[in-house]
This record gives sequence, C-alpha cells and structure tokens, in this order.
Amino acid sequence: MLSKSALFFIFIAISALLATETNKAYYKEYYQSGTLKSHGWKYQGQKTGYWFFYHKNGILEKEGHFIKGKMTNWWIFYDHNGLINHKCQLNNGKKNGYCLKYYQEKLSSAVKYSNGNKVKEWYDLNSFKKENKLSDLKK
Repeated sequence: MLSKSALFFIFIAISALLATETNKAYYKEYYQSGTLKSHGWKYQGQKTGYWFFYHKNGILEKEGHFIKGKMTNWWIFYDHNGLINHKCQLNNGKKNGYCLKYYQEKLSSAVKYSNGNKVKEWYDLNSFKKENKLSDLKK
C-alpha cells in the first residue's frame, strides 16, 4: 500500500502533466480566401514541433521543425509548383549548416552557412567531399 505522501506526489505529477498538455494545441491558419496557410502545434503560444506552410495557390511552400517558436533542424522549401527548391539546416530561424539547392528536381549545389552568412558553395560532389564529411548532412 502506498503512503499518503507517495499518493500525493503521484497526484501532483499527474496534475502537472495534464496541465502541460492543455497548453499544447493544434493550429490551422488560413488566407483570407479560405485556403489553408499553415498548420502545426503551438505550445504556450509558440510554434513547436513539425509545421507545414502553403503558398496562396494551396501548394506546399515549406515544412520543418520549430522549437520555442524558432525554425530549427532541416527545413524543406518548395517552389510554386510544389517541386523542392532547397533543403536547409536552420538554427534559431537562421541558415546554419548546409543548404542543398535543387533545379528541376535535381541537386544543383550545396551551400554552407554559419549563423545566416554564406561560407561557401559547391557545384559537384567531389569538390564537396574534399572539404566536408557527408555525415555532416545528417545533423
């Protein structure tokens, strides 16, 4: 049998978990036309988790992760036809790491960024591999 203090602790822990979850809600935002603009989770009023954003024509514009309202980790950006334009590593809403650029659905270049500033761009895999590790793209 559990003591009163153990039961009280369990009650407090469960209450805290339930209170935390009630601050998290799934949001959908719309353009004035009624077309879906974006959707994803918010926690305490800030975007969190994975979000999707759409062009006014309803085609996917970008998708990626938020932590405490800031874009982070890998993001995928699409053109107005829904084709991948580029994929970028972001930190606090800034390009930080690598961006892979695409042209007509084919990889055209890789760009390295540091805190939003372009460091270097490579146009072929061999030159990229001479100066970088492919494992850096997994981060």
